[in-house]
Amino acid sequence: MLGVLPPGRVPPLPPRRFVAGGRCESAARLDGKAAVITGANTGIGKETARELARRGARVIIACRDTAKGEAAASEIRAETGNPQVLVKKLDLADTKSIREFADSFLAEEKELHILINNAGVMLCPYSKTADGFEMHLGVNHLGHFLLTFLLLERLKQSAPARIINVSSLGHHGGRIRFHDLNGEKSYNRGLAYCHSKLANVLFTRELARRLQGTKVTANALHPGSVYTELVRHSVAMTWLWRILSFFLKTPWEGAQTSVYCAVAEELESVSGQYFSDCQPAYVSSWGRDDETAKKLWNVSCELLGIQWD
Repeated sequence: MLGVLPPGRVPPLPPRRFVAGGRCESAARLDGKAAVITGANTGIGKETARELARRGARVIIACRDTAKGEAAASEIRAETGNPQVLVKKLDLADTKSIREFADSFLAEEKELHILINNAGVMLCPYSKTADGFEMHLGVNHLGHFLLTFLLLERLKQSAPARIINVSSLGHHGGRIRFHDLNGEKSYNRGLAYCHSKLANVLFTRELARRLQGTKVTANALHPGSVYTELVRHSVAMTWLWRILSFFLKTPWEGAQTSVYCAVAEELESVSGQYFSDCQPAYVSSWGRDDETAKKLWNVSCELLGIQWD
């Protein structure tokens, strides 16, 4: 039945209904469909995995901490009765790990219908990935860019298929600083996050353009302000999140737009869009700049050493 909460979910109290935001009303089943969700061992990703598993999908939880991943998968299998919830190791801060994940997935899985690039880092002190990329850029953008590149042919073979990039309202504060992508000249951890979220929007825009006619769509979304572990790198934000927790979305509420983009029948041919609260949302002027999107695409390929025409 449309709009019915799953077992164990309590309807939000009246003051929180505004905070809770939109809810995915689609009752679409996903039997016979396969989904990969990055960072699905916790938070929004875990709730997204739970919902897709409840709808019958084969769900691969792709995460760095496989122990937490196995615990999440076990919980989801027990709650949904769906035994097809699996865990594979993926460290988006290491291109070697990304390639190993893709090789393993492609060798074992014959179909992929939904790719949700959900994992992310926020407010990290300055640090670099295994390949020397600034951490926000490397994990939030370049890691998912490479993963999508490596899995794209399987998505095309399984079409209709969907790619969903979890961005943020924070993209409005972002700029693509081509002269200092790795933040070596100047660095602000909050702005670095915003820059990477803008990169998600621009990647989605250019990817959708290139995928026209393939029956593979690409959309981005803002999940809302959600009470998760994402702010763990900032003591101040961690305390603020605790104080304001009543006014933040729960992980289940935050997952609703991801689920909507993955299952809603009306989005089957919609691509290159940005959603929030299960409806189209405003994109910053920087996020609508096609020339910047194309340049970022080319620079990303150069940094990763790939050719993606």
